[in-house]
Amino acid sequence: MSIKKQYLKKKPLCKITFRLQKEEVNNETKKIHVVGEFNKWDKNATQMKCYKNGSFSATIDLDLNREYQFRYLVNGVDWENDRDADTYVHCPYGNCDNSVIIT
Repeated sequence: MSIKKQYLKKKPLCKITFRLQKEEVNNETKKIHVVGEFNKWDKNATQMKCYKNGSFSATIDLDLNREYQFRYLVNGVDWENDRDADTYVHCPYGNCDNSVIIT
């Protein structure tokens, strides 16, 4: 898992790329969505692209100077955190934490 941040010079945005390598996902993984505050926790809004090498990736633009909670939804069933998140906060809907990215 990795998160790449690219700060745009001409706009007050940060381009975020979420990436999971083949070794980090199960061979049976068919689809992964990035779900969080930036897409109103819509489970279908941000599907990660699956590459031939088995990795997954998605890029979104986020406003600067904000914190966004998110998680990965694997195959529409399993919730996963990003080990490279900036921090974590307790999830109000269960015994779990949410990943947080800070722009």
